[in-house]
Amino acid sequence: MPFIPHPEAGEYAPYYGKYIAQLPANADMLMLLREQASATAKLLATAGESPAEHRYADGKWSVKEVVGHLSDAERVFSYRALWFARADPSELPGFDENAWIPVAGFGARTLADVAAELAAVRAATIALFASLDDAALLRRGRANAQPVSVRALAAILAGHERHHVTLLRERYGLAG
Repeated sequence: MPFIPHPEAGEYAPYYGKYIAQLPANADMLMLLREQASATAKLLATAGESPAEHRYADGKWSVKEVVGHLSDAERVFSYRALWFARADPSELPGFDENAWIPVAGFGARTLADVAAELAAVRAATIALFASLDDAALLRRGRANAQPVSVRALAAILAGHERHHVTLLRERYGLAG
């Protein structure tokens, strides 16, 4: 099982620095992904269905939409990691999460269902990153017109989830 170190600044677009900066500099990104899977599942399990439609302000996503967004983003970033780990030189497109949410239908599902999907997606992500050797983790590609390494994608995933879980606790009032 690989140790996935914190990426260097040149391995990702500056935009993602806000997510990566939330992670300990000496942490193993694979271990963080594993720990988050358990902690986030616990947080969502204790939330219950009543706050699932809560929005902390007009125009903001509901709790279920935030969780759905985490699954969507995880799939996109994991696909990028797979693509680049396999040394495919093709550039990958970006995605507009704000355009995806209204058509995703997360509001029609239970929070438990959306949370179970996130857990399944995270399990697949962990399996992917655990299967990669050091050479694959250092490979780079271009997504959304920006260079990124495979190991930076692991860190982006961990930092992105940490960012949204912090918002779920602080702005949506989830505790667990």
